[in-house]
Amino acid sequence: MLIKRTKSWRLSENDVTPEAVYLDRRRFMTGAGALVGAAALVGTGALQAATDRSLKTLPHAKTAFDPGETPTPYDAVTNYNNFYEFGTGKGDPSENAWRLQVAPWSVRVDGMVDKPGTYALEDLIDYNALEERIYRLRCVEAWSMVIPWIGVPLSSVLKKYGPQSGAKYVAFETLADKDQMPGVKSFFNVLDWPYREGLRMDEAMNELAFLAVGLYGKELPNQNGAPIRLVVPWKYGFKSIKSIVRIHFTDTEPKTSWNVSAPKEYGFYSNVNPTVNHPRWSQASERRIGEFGKRKTLMFNGYEEQVAHMYDGMDLKRYY
Repeated sequence: MLIKRTKSWRLSENDVTPEAVYLDRRRFMTGAGALVGAAALVGTGALQAATDRSLKTLPHAKTAFDPGETPTPYDAVTNYNNFYEFGTGKGDPSENAWRLQVAPWSVRVDGMVDKPGTYALEDLIDYNALEERIYRLRCVEAWSMVIPWIGVPLSSVLKKYGPQSGAKYVAFETLADKDQMPGVKSFFNVLDWPYREGLRMDEAMNELAFLAVGLYGKELPNQNGAPIRLVVPWKYGFKSIKSIVRIHFTDTEPKTSWNVSAPKEYGFYSNVNPTVNHPRWSQASERRIGEFGKRKTLMFNGYEEQVAHMYDGMDLKRYY
């Protein structure tokens, strides 16, 4: 989708917001002049929502998962989102997600698995084994970010519950609560709720697949999918489902929200591929948030070495 208005966070690569500033709302609001436009664009409510919840520091280990590119400014990561449960505008999630109650939180694990049940987030995620992974995020709308996520490998969580040999896919669901999510109770629903996504089992077990509980060293802000979300960096961003409440193991390809809504535009695989265009725009280039101009889209978002083998022999235009 073409974004015509100039955003205040179209900053140079040297203008990444320091942590001490972005976590202090008052300093944030009175800081650099470029940030004043953010308040005008998304409203002071958005900035308030981004900082109202006290975000704890998450002790974590650094890793080699780092593309060596400048991270996207924190204020852009937290104020420019797609999270339709809170509205369809890019600023709607940061404006409305303060309603989301993230504690206590539980996730139901079921289907073809040896240890089904409903697990508290603290049992699902080993908070003593958190690590930072800096990944590219490529939206299907042809914009991109670079985000330092905090979390654990998806495979480490799935293995704990004993996937059965017949399980070929893992499906995920997002919370759908009309009391907390204004987009869910909208008369003109964009999607059928709850939001659903899925991966093939080998994709879910790939070393890059990640369950994030934080970013920039802190807990996830609500608008970014608190308290737990998926990150699949070689796929378009809508595959990285937010605010997960269910993980389901199955032997059949699960239905996914955007594929059900618009099957000619959004496939199950949704791998980043510069040679396969969206029906309404090219995917050959992208606009990195915080930069001017465009850059070429990388095959599998630059993760070809780690994931291309999973698609050997597949027609990637057919299985888009």
